[in-house]
Amino acid sequence: MNGNSTPPPVPQSAPLPGERRRDRIADLVGRRGFVRTAELAREFRLSEVTIRTDLESLAADGLLSRVHGGALSVDRPAERPFEEESSVSTEAKRAIGVEAASLVRSGDCVVLDVGTTTTQIALALLERHDLEGVVVVTNGLTIALALEQAVPRFTVIVSGGTLRPLQHSLVNPLATSVFASVTADLAFIGCTGVHATHGVTNVNLPETDLKRLMTQTARRSYIVADGSKLGEAHLGVIGPLDTFEGLVTAGADDDAVAELRRAGLAVVTAGGAGEVDAPPRDPAPSRP
Repeated sequence: MNGNSTPPPVPQSAPLPGERRRDRIADLVGRRGFVRTAELAREFRLSEVTIRTDLESLAADGLLSRVHGGALSVDRPAERPFEEESSVSTEAKRAIGVEAASLVRSGDCVVLDVGTTTTQIALALLERHDLEGVVVVTNGLTIALALEQAVPRFTVIVSGGTLRPLQHSLVNPLATSVFASVTADLAFIGCTGVHATHGVTNVNLPETDLKRLMTQTARRSYIVADGSKLGEAHLGVIGPLDTFEGLVTAGADDDAVAELRRAGLAVVTAGGAGEVDAPPRDPAPSRP
């Protein structure tokens, strides 16, 4: 053998057979909760087209849920009824409500999404006796009833739509008509997940579509979510973090808050560190 001969190249590891690869993908999605197609393509050194085919196959077998951009674990949390959710993290939600309500000014148009945390915003607004001429647009029947006692100091507009008894919410068809015809100063959007990479998500798809529209109607939109929602990623994508002016939270782990701030999201911890400025008022037009 020639001593100067170069050694043969080290062969790269062969790609996994299709069945074993799909088993690995299902395991990854199950452990992580949500995995993007691009991440799987990098991990398995395959094209995204091949990974999408694998995901479709696994979804057909009921081993995961196919969503835009990736796949979600079938073990995602079930949606809880409004009354049950109201009994969870009550102090944190109350603190969020007070903090969020402090951003509202007289004459503002405010979109209030359905939910137990946004209901606390409505209750905090009732205690703001300095406010006059506030218009609240909501798809939550519980919120509308809570604000009834503020009429005529407030104007309360309820969207149309189909009733979802689980959350006492109004959704499509017809729910978008009111939100599509208003421009709000502020929108407070509830969710079931706020993730540094996967953005703001919700477990229920019919409400997710409406949340996305609410965000678009307002000059400034804020996420309101207690600490248990941070770091979670669920089925319906409301939008990336940069869609929102900031997050108002309470009862959150410091590391979870720090991760979101590193991702570029302004975070205010209700009753704690951080501050969200009230939106600037457009200057009044000069009189001729």
